[in-house]
Amino acid sequence: MAKAKAKTKTNTEDYLRMYRQMVRIRTFEDNANQLYLSAKMPGLTHMYSGEEAVAVGICEALTDDDRITSTHRGHGHCVAKGAEFKEMFCELLGKEEGYCRGKGGSMHIADQSHGNLGANAIVGGSMGIATGSALRAKLNGDDDVTVCFFGDGATAQGLLYEVMNMAALWNLPVIYACENNGYSEYTKTEEIAAGSLTARAEAFGIEAFKVDGQDVLAVNDLTQKLVARCRKGEGPFFLELETYRYHGHHVGDINREYYRSKDEEKDWKQNRDPIVRFRGYLVEQGIATEEEIEAMNAEIEKDATDAVAYAEAAPYPDASEVDMHVYAD
Repeated sequence: MAKAKAKTKTNTEDYLRMYRQMVRIRTFEDNANQLYLSAKMPGLTHMYSGEEAVAVGICEALTDDDRITSTHRGHGHCVAKGAEFKEMFCELLGKEEGYCRGKGGSMHIADQSHGNLGANAIVGGSMGIATGSALRAKLNGDDDVTVCFFGDGATAQGLLYEVMNMAALWNLPVIYACENNGYSEYTKTEEIAAGSLTARAEAFGIEAFKVDGQDVLAVNDLTQKLVARCRKGEGPFFLELETYRYHGHHVGDINREYYRSKDEEKDWKQNRDPIVRFRGYLVEQGIATEEEIEAMNAEIEKDATDAVAYAEAAPYPDASEVDMHVYAD
């Protein structure tokens, strides 16, 4: 009985942490969007809202030693892999306390301390980096696993097929995680991707799986199994995660009706929201009460508000840093 109790406790902690992480991502994005709309943030950013269960379900199955590579829509991956609000908002605002000393901005955040090898503004640009990371692990005899996040649009990049071929030949510990949110920028995925996405990986003899990307427990359960198999030398694997982005392709993509309907957006938000669904599950299972969840949400909101205020007041890098990290010492 004691063993069962301990397991329940662990599950409770794991589940609450997954909920917290999803809310942290949503809250971060809400605040980042406001920074853009109020013209306080330079450049564009791409919101991850709606896709939280993908990043959290996967990253909760990883350790700090495991690596990820991210995309232009990367804030969710960064937060799920352990990034802090203060350093994230500082980076978005170009401040020296940001993860890349304010030089990366939204699309180039990297956090080596948590195994985040970096976001990438080039579509599919990190596929080679992730595969190289997995090759390094294999050559060094390390047991870490690398997850390569990319969108459905990136399956049109030839690099994916080159690296999957190499990874399959060498049994590399890499998981290719395709976040299929239904749209390649402004075009429906079905109009740019012929056939099945999972079949493309299977052509290289790679085991491929399709999972509901709005179900954090389904994503986490599958990822845990695949990570364990990768550590035993059974990689690589391919995941297609069916999900949805609530905002436009980027924050400036506001009038979207020419390529997707408001009814479609409303349906996903009302009936398939990953946070609402998981919150309902936690209450139903007696893991948390509505009051406890509201308190957690309010705490996260305060953390984000404080972090934004901190970042707005933080200093910019000194002009002398203009060539720092450009040339080797």
